[in-house]
Amino acid sequence: MKKIVLTILAMLSMTMSFAEETSANETEKVKAYDMTVDYKRLAVCLGLCLDQMSAVKEIHDTFCENMKEVALLPEDEQQEMLQKVLDIDMRYMSYVLERDQYRKYLALINVTLNNRGLLK
Repeated sequence: MKKIVLTILAMLSMTMSFAEETSANETEKVKAYDMTVDYKRLAVCLGLCLDQMSAVKEIHDTFCENMKEVALLPEDEQQEMLQKVLDIDMRYMSYVLERDQYRKYLALINVTLNNRGLLK
């Protein structure tokens, strides 16, 4: 009887550790898609005026919401939707930012996505 109880206890603990690892991996994947930024630092980095800053904040907030939706999609659909979300964000930013500001923003987004392993 003692062996049976210990065997069941061992099996349950192994199952729980496996489930915990899977949950942690899923959480890390969702965190990779969190694109929130400090808008004051972004404004300083890009040299934004007040009007540009408010427009960039609205555009980037929409981008962040779209990225959260992409994180919840199945993996086979994520890359396609990620590209669509990026295209929309870049199109809107190109209207608001000047040429040099847009280049810096594009570089920041590319570096962030590459560091998080989202671009393939």
